[in-house]
Amino acid sequence: MANNKSLRKADKVEFDEYYTQYAYIQKEVNAYLEYNPDVFKDKIILLPCDDPEWSNFTKFFAQNFERLGIKKLISTSYSIESKKNKYHQEYGQLSFFEMESPKYDKIKSKRNGKIFILDKDKNNSGRVDIQDLKWDYLNGDGDFRSEEVEKLKKEADIIITNPPFSLFREFVSWIIEDNKQFLVIGSQNAITYKEIFPLIKENKVWLGATCNSEDMVFEVPEGTEIAEKDKEKAKKLGYDGNYTRLGNSCWFTNLDHGRRHDKLQLMTMNDNLRYSKHKCIIQDGYQKFDNYDAINIPYTDSIPSDYKEKMGVPISFLYKYNPEQFEIIDGIGRYSVLNNEETKKAKKYLSMVNGEAKFFRIIVKIKGE
Repeated sequence: MANNKSLRKADKVEFDEYYTQYAYIQKEVNAYLEYNPDVFKDKIILLPCDDPEWSNFTKFFAQNFERLGIKKLISTSYSIESKKNKYHQEYGQLSFFEMESPKYDKIKSKRNGKIFILDKDKNNSGRVDIQDLKWDYLNGDGDFRSEEVEKLKKEADIIITNPPFSLFREFVSWIIEDNKQFLVIGSQNAITYKEIFPLIKENKVWLGATCNSEDMVFEVPEGTEIAEKDKEKAKKLGYDGNYTRLGNSCWFTNLDHGRRHDKLQLMTMNDNLRYSKHKCIIQDGYQKFDNYDAINIPYTDSIPSDYKEKMGVPISFLYKYNPEQFEIIDGIGRYSVLNNEETKKAKKYLSMVNGEAKFFRIIVKIKGE
């Protein structure tokens, strides 16, 4: 995941391990079921980067296997040694799957990833649930880029996980190259990545249905240093212990949900100039970018309903983006400059307003009625 100053260890290895709360998964999945009750029916679901010892993704989909009509559930996990080197996982004890299993191998336990498969009632309990998970060691360390996990990807219909934020670009590209459906968590700032924004513009990727503009709380390994403000925020949200909040996390997906088709209700430009709750709109009006032919919209609710030309809106606009209502044209960043040497040298950024460079702006137009 992304570097986070509030989460760091004494040896300064990059921290990349956050555990998603069960309630977040349940709430997000329910939004897709509301739109399409059969979204997971007869589907093979792959959960890479997930270990049932820690992962609520595996627990959720295993416990709801029959309700969702899943055909097959596959989870893979990284090896202990890979977690030490790459993702700073606290480790050292056997998983409960290995403790009493004749498959246990002391060497493979550290060096190899694991695979977990759920597809039938193995213990003859009359239902398929997490108790029916079958497990084995992978041949390699479980990296999603490995040949064996690549093969599992090709078998899957939907890929769901919370991947390491530091590998988010590569992970999404890995999914898209095989045109798989997916639901993953990432940093909101990923919207601005050159590998991600074109997918959003082309309506191949969009934001999920829940946790938008809210703090998301994640469990972290015991002993992880957590900034006091993040610990207190997590506690206020009902999570006391090894938890931290990440205020800029969100879901990314290409699964449809009804909330992305809700029309954003807006005021006219004149009404915004008179009644907006934002002082800057009333005082300064709608200002044009210095070096780009569009007006700057600092807040999504300040988009004027009757303005038909190009507008630069904040990335938080995507939480309300309706592809039937708006067309995404471009994206201009705080460090994007006009394409010639003179303006590069003068640092004339495309997102400048009165000489001040704004954070990434998405250029949109309202579609004709």
